Amino acid sequence: MSLYLEYVEEIKSRNTDLGLAPKPIDSAELLAEIIEQIKDSAHEHREDSLHFFIYNTLPGTTSAAGEKAQFLKEIILGDFALAEITPTFAFELLSHMKGGPSIDVLLDLALSDDTSVSKPAAKVLKTQVFLYEADTSRLEDAFKAGNAIAKDILESYARADFFTQLPEIDEKIEVVTYIAGEGDISTDLLSPGHQAHSRADRELHGQCMITPQAQKEIQALQAKHPNAKVMLIAEKGTMGVGSSRMSGVNNVALWAGKQASPYVPFINIAPVVAGTNGISPIFLTTVDVTGGIGLDLKNWVKKVDANGKTVVDENGDAVLEEAYSVATGTVLTIDTKAKTLFNGSQELVDISSAFTPQKVEFMKAGGSYAVVFGKKLQTFAAETLGVDAPAVFAFSKETSIEGQGLTAVEKIFNRNAVGVTSKNALHAGSDVRVKVNIVGSQDTTGPMTCQELEAMAASTISPIVDGAYQSGCHTASVWDSKAKANIPKLMSFMHAFGLITARDPKGIYPAMTDVIHKVLNDLTVDDRAIIIGGDSHTRMSKGVAFGADSGTVALALATGEANMPIPESVKVTFKGHMKSYMDFRDVVHATQAQMLKQFGDNVFQGRVIEVHIGTLLADQAFTFTDWTAEMKAKASICISEDDTLIASLEIAKSRIQIMIGKGMENPAKTLQGLIDIANKRIEGIKSGVTPALTPDNNAKYYAEVIVDLDQINEPMIADPDVNNEDVSKRYTHDVIRPVSFYKDKHVDLGFVGSCMVHKGDMQIIAQMFRNIEKQNGKIEFKAPLVVAPPTYNIVDELKAEGDWEILQKYSGFEFDDAHPKNAARTKYENILYLERPGCNLCMGNQEKAEPGDTVIATSTRLFQGRVVADSSEKKGESLLGSTPLVVLSSMLGRFPSMDEYTAAVEGINLTDFAPPTHALTSAPAVAVRIADPS
Repeated sequence: MSLYLEYVEEIKSRNTDLGLAPKPIDSAELLAEIIEQIKDSAHEHREDSLHFFIYNTLPGTTSAAGEKAQFLKEIILGDFALAEITPTFAFELLSHMKGGPSIDVLLDLALSDDTSVSKPAAKVLKTQVFLYEADTSRLEDAFKAGNAIAKDILESYARADFFTQLPEIDEKIEVVTYIAGEGDISTDLLSPGHQAHSRADRELHGQCMITPQAQKEIQALQAKHPNAKVMLIAEKGTMGVGSSRMSGVNNVALWAGKQASPYVPFINIAPVVAGTNGISPIFLTTVDVTGGIGLDLKNWVKKVDANGKTVVDENGDAVLEEAYSVATGTVLTIDTKAKTLFNGSQELVDISSAFTPQKVEFMKAGGSYAVVFGKKLQTFAAETLGVDAPAVFAFSKETSIEGQGLTAVEKIFNRNAVGVTSKNALHAGSDVRVKVNIVGSQDTTGPMTCQELEAMAASTISPIVDGAYQSGCHTASVWDSKAKANIPKLMSFMHAFGLITARDPKGIYPAMTDVIHKVLNDLTVDDRAIIIGGDSHTRMSKGVAFGADSGTVALALATGEANMPIPESVKVTFKGHMKSYMDFRDVVHATQAQMLKQFGDNVFQGRVIEVHIGTLLADQAFTFTDWTAEMKAKASICISEDDTLIASLEIAKSRIQIMIGKGMENPAKTLQGLIDIANKRIEGIKSGVTPALTPDNNAKYYAEVIVDLDQINEPMIADPDVNNEDVSKRYTHDVIRPVSFYKDKHVDLGFVGSCMVHKGDMQIIAQMFRNIEKQNGKIEFKAPLVVAPPTYNIVDELKAEGDWEILQKYSGFEFDDAHPKNAARTKYENILYLERPGCNLCMGNQEKAEPGDTVIATSTRLFQGRVVADSSEKKGESLLGSTPLVVLSSMLGRFPSMDEYTAAVEGINLTDFAPPTHALTSAPAVAVRIADPS
């Protein structure tokens, strides 16, 4: 059967089984066959083939785009005449193909001697921004050779006509409200983890947003209000918390945005989203990528009494009152000039934060990528012509405060900033373009990152990126048909692009399903680095890391840069002493609880948490930085002492060397390059020339939190509070309670694993087994215990040191890489499951607890339906705690008493953490910037 007929069969099955349109074409082989059918005027499939060619072929650097561009070139040159596609229409189609093969064709035509095609080709080229070095070099060479068309194109680029000639955004935008949920809305509601396999199939994945009923309600609002955009709202909450998935915004845009191009299916842009408490930082980035609007509604405010004091309820929480209604179906007007939200003539709230000059540019250009590439293109053209580039784009905001020192994140941004005009150190609020050192792509958003790279016509990793990694951890639990269909293609693409990949496309080295954040933490070998990763838990304990959507990851891979404001910081220090039976996870949870008690509001939200941990190695400190995603922080930075940082870098070097030993090095010698960077950094610390990163002693913080360790007397648990009468307070990560609150509460399943644990946690399990074996003579599990080590290194080290042996002794299941599971487990026995390294239950896309279970886990996720779904009888609960608490609760089938807990951990060193004995600050110094990589 021909590829085309196979495609037709697929179309029928998609329509019959799923009610979907034909899948967009990315295959050169299929499109070549379609083109031959178009050329045959008598072919029975000619009409459909024309439609697929024009309207259903993916642009950018897909192989299909190459075939399409070449056929359009034939038409323009008159090599083939086609009534339905004239040369003029062929140029229009090329203008919508974004880059890659289409730019090659346009340059061929524009730089030719035939003015009948060179001028219209130049006209189209002037609208394009996704040009890479190979493209700009052709223009530069032609200009230097005296080509007038090349000069004309460069002059247009230098003026940034591609941007200035775009229409301005509408002054008035009418919206109709749709309350998508009450309380914080996680990205899981918009793009569920259990549907991760479908994210690259945009139409299919779009069907899983919220619920089918909600989708019908959105469509009904659109029919009733055809001139208004549907605005999705998180009522009494924050929109898009928890995860960094671009697929969440893609789905919102698919249902409530507009089509980006009439010739590219299911790629929609310009959604409008809002929240009572605004938009989470990660999600707001994805809104910018799509040229959308994200509003902070502030429509519920704290109630105050006659004395101006906040009124609280019986739980001590602030009572909220409605400032104005955004009930579903309310028609409002966004005034983009006044930067105000109106209901008729009534002013509701200032929304200027959504319409900064930079954000307005993103809206005008149809997304942030076009602005990023446009600025680079303008700079290139002006430098080539030897002229000054006119000030077309909004100036980067450069804020310098005389006499004020720098926080740690301000120091990192100053060091990595490029294109900065100010000679003074920049402070929080500055809008900066920065060099990205390390980039990570994870495996359930990776297919989307590939699509984004193809769409922006990128074909190889930027040479200024120190290292990049494609993980396999999110699909590690079950090697099922979905994983087998998606992951090999992903690894092959990323390997060719220049990343270190968890799986070898050639099958030479064994699959490494290590949790991505752990790998990136090892690949980060400079405490002054900037890391971008396709997961909200990209929170390194060296450098500063930002969880990002698949598109921002693609942009960082392609350009080696990112644009963002320098965030404000909250300083976290510690006092007092740890109880011997307390785990560091309890310190992490206590930090959240004490902060909320001290400030009333979450001062961490949208800011960098600068945590002065000092003597805790990077692996262990990661438990804190990882959790900062749930604190709604933008990022976190660990301030370490010199000796601690050196020890962490030596561990990182050894693990990178293991990766080299496995055969994971690439032709560019990326891994060896990272070892070289680590050696240079260690030498700088030892010599005193460049000691470990510290903030200045006169730095200014948004807030300072001092965590009192003396107050931590019991294991602390993060509770989804699933039965709270106030729906908006469920699943927030803000309810932190001591274990005594849960006296004798039944536990259905325990889970130790994911990115919140390290080798020490695995050792704790082994030591607890020995303790309880000695106390009781045997070990029994009254609830299933699932253990998923985060990395293979940990497993290897435990085997060498003897701790894995006792885990094996009491396990009822142990992973076998030679025969991985090919189906997700749906029922659990009361045994210990030793699972393959990876994310496991935390992801919710493969393994899950049984519906309605009460789960106690070391995971980070307590979203509704993530680790455990609701049953018809009971809400599923995913409570989060320390490793020793999870293990003991699984053995007892309930939460332990304090006596039971302290007996189980007796003699075990749960953590080496102690507050630093001195302030980890330094005297102010002049900010150092690296050379501009552009």
